[in-house]
Amino acid sequence: MRPHESITGRYEDDEGKRQFVRELFNRGARHYDRIGRIGFFGTGHLHRRCALERAGLRPGMDALDVACGTGAVTRAMLEVLGGKGRVCGVDPSEGMLGEARKSVPAAFQLGQAEALPFPDASFDFLSMGYALRHVADLSRAFAEYHRVLRPGGRLLILEISRPQMRLGLALSRLYFRDLLPGFSWLITGSQDARRMMSYYWETIDACVPPAMIQQAIQSAGFQGAERHVELGIFSAYTGQKRVQT
Repeated sequence: MRPHESITGRYEDDEGKRQFVRELFNRGARHYDRIGRIGFFGTGHLHRRCALERAGLRPGMDALDVACGTGAVTRAMLEVLGGKGRVCGVDPSEGMLGEARKSVPAAFQLGQAEALPFPDASFDFLSMGYALRHVADLSRAFAEYHRVLRPGGRLLILEISRPQMRLGLALSRLYFRDLLPGFSWLITGSQDARRMMSYYWETIDACVPPAMIQQAIQSAGFQGAERHVELGIFSAYTGQKRVQT
């Protein structure tokens, strides 16, 4: 299941998408954290930490951050664990991993969500922060998440969803489509940063409905697939791998 159809003018097929996304984030990596801090008014870290704790991350767990980017969710994981446990991050962009390694003391590896470079049952907790729209196939990604989690392991997918209410949709388009790309260029002077944020909204707008994402999580073998929503746009999908009996 694709998270969305091909974005016209960006790429034509799944392989084109992988190359486009990797190159886009490689070029924009050095600007990503700055845009995130200013563009989301400094609230992102608290939101990520609260979501991780609500989803069941606890000290002593081994945790994996898929599509970790510059390490924003990874950093929040480390804080929650408080030095008790293990945190790994994986991302397909060399540029984003390079930025993460500068400031986040975790183990990082290059890799795709649909083919994680870890053995079966390696982790107690797995997160993915605001990158689900960039995978090629939801079913394959969730199957991999299920594979690398231990029995009882917990899943957290943070994502921005297209608002259903007319006013919310209009405000989201105004900010994410019309203002944020230009603002990103203004504060960085980078067309790569502007392009990265333009694509950000394009994938939000085209993404499959939340109910389909929940169904894909359940179909991969997770139980208790739920969605927590804040401000009508910030989604947190959770699930748990069944304990073997």
